[in-house]
Amino acid sequence: MQISARELAEILHGDVEGNPDVVVKTFAKIEHGRPGALSFYANPKYEKYVYESRSDILLVNRDFVPQKPVKPTLVKVDDAYSALAEILGYVASQRKKYRRHRGRCRIACSARIGRRVWVGDFVKIGARSRVGDFTKIYDNVTIGHNVTIGSRCIIYPGVTIFADTVIGDRTILHSGCVIGDDGFGNAPQEDGTWKKIEHCGNVIIGNDVEIGSNTTVDKAPMESTIIGNGVRIDNLCQIAHNVIVGDNTVMAAQTGIAGSTQIGRNCIFAGQVGLAGHLKVADKTTLCAQSGLIGNVRGEGEVLIGTPAIPRNVFMRAYVKFKSSGEE
Repeated sequence: MQISARELAEILHGDVEGNPDVVVKTFAKIEHGRPGALSFYANPKYEKYVYESRSDILLVNRDFVPQKPVKPTLVKVDDAYSALAEILGYVASQRKKYRRHRGRCRIACSARIGRRVWVGDFVKIGARSRVGDFTKIYDNVTIGHNVTIGSRCIIYPGVTIFADTVIGDRTILHSGCVIGDDGFGNAPQEDGTWKKIEHCGNVIIGNDVEIGSNTTVDKAPMESTIIGNGVRIDNLCQIAHNVIVGDNTVMAAQTGIAGSTQIGRNCIFAGQVGLAGHLKVADKTTLCAQSGLIGNVRGEGEVLIGTPAIPRNVFMRAYVKFKSSGEE
């Protein structure tokens, strides 16, 4: 990476205050600023570092007015945090080099690989599968038969994608995640044993989705497990069979969703949240960390906490009583 303040402002539609020709080669947190680095300031509690930073360029919000002299060149943008995400994406895109790597991978003759697809070592792509243009597949990825992967996706090392999975454009799958394995379905028998229920459905993942390392998304016995557009799922999450996750919902690490639950759009699930099966969760629901949901959420925009999860204001009133009773 090598970019000047002027170029940065052009990419981000920002304004330069200071030397427009100063060049940076790396990124640094504002508190760790150093020469040659680009940092950003968006949280007011870090303002003191603005005046101490040794970084050469500082991304700031357009309405920021320094109260003391500032050493770095300022690039003022509408939203410094979003601008940082944009420039990180830009730098990453400039680093990508595409190549077809057939020497140490197995690609079925009936598979169709798009233009400028990068395929790493020891990748296996099954029969009748399709990979879209500009997608990057790292080493040791296994892709089953009849899989469809869109364009400009990133499949990191060690990912397993089972047969019949459909993945949209610009989706990112991190190392070790498993997409489309059998769900946990077993039928009790009269003799006390369990009979496995075969899963013949699939998983459908939308566009612009990101799924973290070692997360699993199980295929359905019939029909599909569906992950909507723009969904973000953290590491070590479990999405069971027949679950539907609405567009732009986010889930933090160790969230688990039992089978056939339907989750609305723009929901937020914090870490270690658990949901029982066959539930319906309204749009814009927030579940605080370690919440356990056992019933439907019908009202849009509710914030729930606890196990069983209840509205946050009810929980906080109850907590005051719990705490006071323990002090007596």
